[in-house]
Amino acid sequence: MNWSLSFEPLVAWSWMAAILLPVAVLAIVGLALRQRGALLRLAAFAALAIALLNPVLLDEERDPLQSVVALVVDRSQSQDIGDRAETTEAAVETLQARLARFPQFDVRVVEAGRASAADDRTQTRLFGALDNAFRDVPPSRVAGAIMITDGQVHDVPAQVDESGAPLHVLVTGEEDEFDRRIRFERAPRFGIVGRPVDLTYRVVTTGDEEGLIDVRVLVNGEIVSVEQAIIGQEMPLELIVPNAGKNIVELVIDTAPGELTDTNNRAIAMLDGIRENLRVLLVSGEPHAGERTWRNLLKSDTSVDLIHFTILRPPEKQDGTPINELSLIAFPTRELFVERINDFDLIIFDRYQHRDVLPILYYDYIAEYVENGGALLIAAGPEYAGNQSIARTPLMSALPAMPTGTVVEQGFYPRLTDIGQRHPVTRGLEGSAAEPPQWSRWFRQIDIQSPEGEVVMNGAGDRPLLVLNRRGEGRVGMLLSDQGWLWARGFEGGGPHVSLYRRMAHWLMKEPELEEERLTASGRGMTLDITRQTMSDDPGPATVVSPSGQSIDVTLEPSTPGQFTGSVETDEIGLYQIGNGDLTTLAHVGPVNAPEFQDTVSTTEVLRPAAEASGGSVRRLAATLAGGVSVPNVVPVRAGGEASGRDWIGLRTTNDSVLRSVSRVPLFAGFFGLALLLMALGAMWYREGR
Repeated sequence: MNWSLSFEPLVAWSWMAAILLPVAVLAIVGLALRQRGALLRLAAFAALAIALLNPVLLDEERDPLQSVVALVVDRSQSQDIGDRAETTEAAVETLQARLARFPQFDVRVVEAGRASAADDRTQTRLFGALDNAFRDVPPSRVAGAIMITDGQVHDVPAQVDESGAPLHVLVTGEEDEFDRRIRFERAPRFGIVGRPVDLTYRVVTTGDEEGLIDVRVLVNGEIVSVEQAIIGQEMPLELIVPNAGKNIVELVIDTAPGELTDTNNRAIAMLDGIRENLRVLLVSGEPHAGERTWRNLLKSDTSVDLIHFTILRPPEKQDGTPINELSLIAFPTRELFVERINDFDLIIFDRYQHRDVLPILYYDYIAEYVENGGALLIAAGPEYAGNQSIARTPLMSALPAMPTGTVVEQGFYPRLTDIGQRHPVTRGLEGSAAEPPQWSRWFRQIDIQSPEGEVVMNGAGDRPLLVLNRRGEGRVGMLLSDQGWLWARGFEGGGPHVSLYRRMAHWLMKEPELEEERLTASGRGMTLDITRQTMSDDPGPATVVSPSGQSIDVTLEPSTPGQFTGSVETDEIGLYQIGNGDLTTLAHVGPVNAPEFQDTVSTTEVLRPAAEASGGSVRRLAATLAGGVSVPNVVPVRAGGEASGRDWIGLRTTNDSVLRSVSRVPLFAGFFGLALLLMALGAMWYREGR
């Protein structure tokens, strides 16, 4: 029961002042002049004042509120090292049992530090979780916080409110732990394919270890060298960028005897390979409507260096004009097709025919260029079906199809074949999903027989229109119509000529994104996304090997024709190996070289300033002889008192309460109040009348 006195005036304060002030003046004057009955007059005035103030005795029924205790448990990946996880679980159970004995405490268990699938942060952020736990709690009800962690926390505030609740830290792990780690000091994000790139790294230990250590260097999972590093010194490293696109560079050192963990014995850098400008040679047999389409497309691509020749004056043309008066540029055939042919990534013959511009032997050089890894594209016109067709030269050994001699002159819609719907060159071309396709017609096509490779587009009468083929180490493409310029000119709405032509050229030049069989994977937060590009109907499941060596199968579901995708949520940060069929790839989940693994040795020093500033303490969780964990006792303390001792930790209790009900007892009301007032007034009159 909580008794208190309150006043509930019967009239407004202004009226009360108007009534009581004159009476008070008369009573005070009477006392000053020692008039008879002055004391009784003062008592009557007091009785009147009390009656108007209406005193009320209140009896409040209150329930005490609990103090809130936050038990913050570090679930970061570094807590999985050794027996830290078991120690943490034992400490949590013991603390929960001890705190349950105190009804004045409301215990909130907060698990933090483990990154989720939607969160790519891998720093141990315990203070952010602590703030969230107390977000709805007023400061007067905060009892304190207990953190169970290995001490490697990355969001320790620079300043701590010294008037706040105590913070107690219980540290897992052992003193004098030994660990090696390797890290990149300087690693560029980009490099030119085939060119060297400079990186630096450092091997660090927690002890006084000195000397040399072997460092294995891997690029995309394959060992490229073994370096010797001086422990503690920054070491240089030179690598040749092997591929365009993502490259994973790994540095690995062996695990030392007694080392805490080998998780940070591996450092990773993501290196994006950038091709130097692709060199393309475009040879047009004669001026025609589609010639500028090829030229404009290739010139607009900043990654392409284009050399373009158009045969304006064939050798057989004789009009008597002296050579020194011709303004035409001589075609440097020997330089292009003998001396520097291997400098080109792609050669395009656009409506070209054999008219002795090239010596017959040079076609053999071009065929050899393809066999050795070059790329050739034939943009065929009516010349390909004639007597001067390049199919009648030694180049025929590299061509995927021979002409029948027929030129089909009729309108038709280019259509994707079943293979073309899955092939990365033609897959998803804008307008291809409709019937007829939502692009314009073409009106000429060259007929061929027995095509080799993959026919990805058909034309008139389902004749092959676009053929892609591998020849030796190289690739050959054949577009059997010269009418693609109709799409570029917007005839009947035009068509996706830019996408088609560019994909053809880049597939021939072996761009990784356009490979028919390709396996890629990437990390998104703590989710591993897998993409399989294939021409088959079912690639089967992908096998994923985690950094700890655990293997799981991931089902790949069709997303678009020729593409299958799958995802799996992970709880480990590091490098994953993914395999499907004969293809393998690597992917890193979580941030590269996460701070979580930069230093895994448990410590009491990181959190000591914050804990001691709050009045709390930092101590290690010691093992008992029985195999358990020695946890300090919990003691409730008042605000402002000591909050820690040799074997105990204190948590602050609160005086806050919640009001349930109020009982009112008026002290100067009813007959009792009226009797007192009449008695005082009657005594005053009696004394005045004598």
